[in-house]
Amino acid sequence: MTSRDPRAAGLAAYAALIADETRAGCLLALLDGRAWTAGELARHTAVAASTLSEHLGKLVAAGLLAEERQGRHRYVRLAGTDVAQLVEDLASRAGAGRGRPPRTLRESSAESAMARGRTCYDHLAGRLGIALTDALTERGLLVSDTGFALTDAGLAWFDTAGIELIRGGRRPLARGCLDWTERRTHLGGVAGAALCRHALEAGWCERIGSERAVRVTASGERALSELLGIAVGALR
Repeated sequence: MTSRDPRAAGLAAYAALIADETRAGCLLALLDGRAWTAGELARHTAVAASTLSEHLGKLVAAGLLAEERQGRHRYVRLAGTDVAQLVEDLASRAGAGRGRPPRTLRESSAESAMARGRTCYDHLAGRLGIALTDALTERGLLVSDTGFALTDAGLAWFDTAGIELIRGGRRPLARGCLDWTERRTHLGGVAGAALCRHALEAGWCERIGSERAVRVTASGERALSELLGIAVGALR
């Protein structure tokens, strides 16, 4: 008789923790990389504040969320890039965002904006993320045949563009992340985070609405056309 894998119970409990619509909604909202208050998440998930507090307590205890307090306010954020990667991978495999057609014009517009461009925790996703990844690959700055990796030319490109690659820890320099709207991989890792950070700080992209959606600005269109040869139409 074979014995049970001792990890099975822990894995089942971990999966059950995420397999709750309210808690899943919190994790997806926090993929924008920012800290949210409990009240903001309660409104986002349409549950009572007391109920949401219980859910957050479970997610914090499991190490999925990190908690910060400032005065009377309680903020939570994803505990790290590994958690963000897990949530995004699960969402892509579950077909998040494709379960039902949008019910209102506002919901349809929000979904369209998210598909055009959004942040995936700390890097760019959607059609924008794919366009950037394709442009880097076509120019020989990124290779993805056996996993994502920046070439020497790619490292030089980041340096010339003034995009600092902040290395440290175990996070890979470049990593492929499966995009749940495009069903393709976009650039994540240190390089993806650096590109996203620079795009927002330089005004190439700006956040829109209360979700993770971003749009490319006119200056961003010019910069990405000059630096990567991306056609303006591909960014809209």
